[in-house]
Amino acid sequence: MKAGPDIAMVAALLGDPARANMLTALIGGTALTAGELAREAGVTAQTASSHLGRLTGGGLVTVRRQGRHAYYALSGDDVARVLEGLMGLAQRTGHRRTRPGPAEPALREARVCYDHLAGDLGVALLDGLVARGAILRRDEQLSLTPAGAAFLAGFGIDLAAASGGRRPLCRSCLDWSVRRSHLAGALGAAMLQRVFDLGWARRVPETRVVRFTPAGRTRFLQTFASPPPADPEQPCPD
Repeated sequence: MKAGPDIAMVAALLGDPARANMLTALIGGTALTAGELAREAGVTAQTASSHLGRLTGGGLVTVRRQGRHAYYALSGDDVARVLEGLMGLAQRTGHRRTRPGPAEPALREARVCYDHLAGDLGVALLDGLVARGAILRRDEQLSLTPAGAAFLAGFGIDLAAASGGRRPLCRSCLDWSVRRSHLAGALGAAMLQRVFDLGWARRVPETRVVRFTPAGRTRFLQTFASPPPADPEQPCPD
């Protein structure tokens, strides 16, 4: 391709294993220091600094300095969507880690993807909103219906605030573990925050895992969705 965006440049930044591990660590939306990212990547501080320089220079990562520390974060939710899509492609084509971590079943059930809910319950949320007519889905393009606006306002979502930013209100994001879409965009972020505010779930510290309480999971599914189908190869935790 001789015209248009240079995808080879972005692919080169993503293709290094250490940089891929750093970016994956940032997909949870939390800013991390260079030292924390060095540990995630399994490299020295000097090597991590070099990789972070390339990622910031390439526009995939931003840095914010606070006192003596520098905190790194993804430059936008579009980077998170690309990473999630690549994880799904790797899963589908058989390029999997040889030793899945102990948190993988929990990640498959519910996790943070940048700032919204992903995993089985994230997909179930979007499916439930579509089924009840709250969101209209056409070829993965999502739009909130008037009935959906009323329903979500009743759930406690401030739609005026969610609609006031630059990012789209509703956006689909391909889920790597389910290989179907979950809800992203400003509405996806507002929904996850509301789930946290209600005490239905909490984020497990230093992970992307979202852990629902038994009562919270029941209320979530009663409100939005039917229970997601069980995966016989990757059972979800109770």
